[in-house]
Amino acid sequence: MTLQGRSFIEPPDFTVEETDEVFRLAKRIMAAPGDYAERAKGRLLATLFYEPSTRTRFSFEAAMLKLGGQVIGFSGENSSSAAKGESISDTVKTVACYADIAVIRHPKEGSARVAAAAAGIPVINGGDGGHQHPTQTLTDLMTIMTEKGRLGDLKVGLCGDLKFGRTVHSLVRALCRYEGIEFILISPEELRAPDYVKADIGRGRCGAYREAERMQDVLSELDILYMTRVQKERFFNEEDYIRLKDSYILDAEKMRLAPEDMIVMHPLPRVNEIAPEVDADPRAVYFKQVENGMYARMALILALLGEE
Repeated sequence: MTLQGRSFIEPPDFTVEETDEVFRLAKRIMAAPGDYAERAKGRLLATLFYEPSTRTRFSFEAAMLKLGGQVIGFSGENSSSAAKGESISDTVKTVACYADIAVIRHPKEGSARVAAAAAGIPVINGGDGGHQHPTQTLTDLMTIMTEKGRLGDLKVGLCGDLKFGRTVHSLVRALCRYEGIEFILISPEELRAPDYVKADIGRGRCGAYREAERMQDVLSELDILYMTRVQKERFFNEEDYIRLKDSYILDAEKMRLAPEDMIVMHPLPRVNEIAPEVDADPRAVYFKQVENGMYARMALILALLGEE
């Protein structure tokens, strides 16, 4: 691979072939994790998390530790010099004096690109505002490949908050590079996918999209149902959030409408958009996604460090 020293800010930063190679490496790690237990020994990952995270931060930290590396970082803007007014550029330039690679999560769109331009070390986007979340996309693609055996010729339902959901935006951009993908965008009018996301579909190799307001009207057609939560932190007023937060809830009754081989995915955390009773359904793979995410991030770290 030719990924050594590069940053990963959006899914198109890697070609399809490079992305597939990361998947192959992740599968090798998953099959024999002991072979990679010291591959990043002596290397240091910096986690720069300006907003809260559980899965993404822990997944990166677990990935680096399982590779034999070490981790430094912060998990809130107030615990860094950003609270004193330091710019992102100055923060990452400072961190680059200590670390070999960094992952940043920030509420402002484009912040990860700014960090990568300033850092001088590989920077991974751990989520920037409502824009992109490319390592979640790696996780999602790896899960789809594992569960469905392909990344083309699929009908994908994206449900919930499609306006602010950065995981959805990243996944659409990535899947549009594969042929035969058809999207059904399921959301209330207020949370419809932005025009630039729909434009990505129009420019891609995939098929087409259509919009729907009722999940149960389209479940029978789907190969994949990708659920998202309605994100309170992305709303400007609480009234709109309260009105829309329970718009789409997947339960056992709705699952009876879905094909036997459909899979249910979710980037997590969930609030109440998937009833706990669905967890026991073999089509629910969202906790498998969590495990896949760690291995995908292990592969990504090794590739960017040139230790694959």
